[in-house]
This record gives sequence, C-alpha cells and structure tokens, in this order.
Amino acid sequence: MALGPERLEAIFSLLYNGAYNRNEDRRMKKLIKKVFITLIVLGVAGIVCLAGVNTYMIKSTEKRILTQEEAAALGADCILVLGAGVHPDGTPSNMLEDRLLRGIELYDAGASQKLLMSGDHGRKNYDEVNVMKQFAVARGVPSEDVFMDHAGFSTYESMYRARDVFQADKVIIVTQRYHLYRALYAAKQLGLDAYGVASDQRTYAGQKRRDVRELLARGKDFMTGIFKPEPTYLGEAIPVNGDGNATND
Repeated sequence: MALGPERLEAIFSLLYNGAYNRNEDRRMKKLIKKVFITLIVLGVAGIVCLAGVNTYMIKSTEKRILTQEEAAALGADCILVLGAGVHPDGTPSNMLEDRLLRGIELYDAGASQKLLMSGDHGRKNYDEVNVMKQFAVARGVPSEDVFMDHAGFSTYESMYRARDVFQADKVIIVTQRYHLYRALYAAKQLGLDAYGVASDQRTYAGQKRRDVRELLARGKDFMTGIFKPEPTYLGEAIPVNGDGNATND
C-alpha cells in the first residue's frame, strides 16, 4: 500500500513526539532526582547544625548550674522563677509547683532577698504570675519580696525584662534542668551574671515531647541571642531591690 504525504507526515509526527516525550521524561526524572538530593543534603546539614547548637548551648552553660547549697551563698539580686502552665482552677501544674518550691527554698536559704515570678499574663483568663505569687505568699514569703513580671512571654523575654525592667544584674534562674541550658544561654547573651538551680523533683508527663521541642527552641534562641530583639513589652523600670507590691494588679 502506497503511503501518501499525509500518512508519512503522521508517522513522522508520532515518531518525533515519542522521542520528544522520552527526552522530557528523562529530563524530569533528572530534575526530580536533583531536587530530592538537594533536600536530603539540606536536611542533613540542618540536623548537624541543630545538633551543634544544642551541644554548644549545653557545654557553655552547664558549669553555671549549681546545687541549692552552692547557690545559697551567691547573694543574687533576685531568684528568677520561670513560669509554666496553671490549671483552670488556679493551681500550678506539677512543673510550676516544683519551680516555686525550689525558688522559695532558695529564698529561705538566703540566696536572695527577692523573688521575681516571670510568666504569661497576656490574657484576662490566663494568669501564671498571680498564681505564682499567691503560692509563695501562702508559704510565708512577704508580699513585698515577690515581684511579678506579667510579660515574661518567653524564656528570652524573661531574661531581657529581668535586666531592663527589673534592673537585675546577678540572678539565680529556677526551672527544670532541660530548660536551664537555654535560659542560662539567653541570660549570658544579654550580659546577665546568671546561675541556675534545677527544680526537678519528679517525672513529668509528656517530657519526651518537651525534650524534642526544646531541641528546636535552642536553635531558635541561639539566633535570638545573636540579634537580640526587644521583647514584646518593656515599660518603666521597677527595680527588684524595691517593693514587689509595685507589680500587683
């Protein structure tokens, strides 16, 4: 059967398009492979960097973590207790209760004459710092010796405000050990003479999840410590060597 021009054109078109599509498929596969390899390399690099930051943050601050007895002799400007969750009924979570108990023990031991309760009071229906102060006052700490930082929305902001709003220079930070490294690093980056006392007194539910989150938070605060942004709020100075009732609602 003779092939006319139209049939020949159709055959050549099919052959050409088939070859073109095969070339396009190969190019697309190569592109996908390159993107995949790039993502793997970036992911591995990110993990290595994050691991390095975590190691550095821990190693550079661990010597500043003291026992309760060692901290009692420091004579710090204040004992800075970092906030944590409170229950709807106004009682502190286990983590917060242990921080408060450790802070009160340090106060009673003479580590400082002032307690600075720093936490989240950014909403009307959520108030960490008044719960913290009431807990301390109920256990015999005079109200005038307990300051509240109502805008301690993050670890970094608590350190910044302790320095700039409450005019503290030498502080003892109280929180769980896994959190102390980042708190001490932030304090160091801001020029505070800071020491830490761990408040761990039990096993806390959900700690594995917090440990993973802390790995990422250290990476974030490492960068924050380089750029040193201002906190959400600053305001007038309230020297921590004054009357803590000045911070009452």
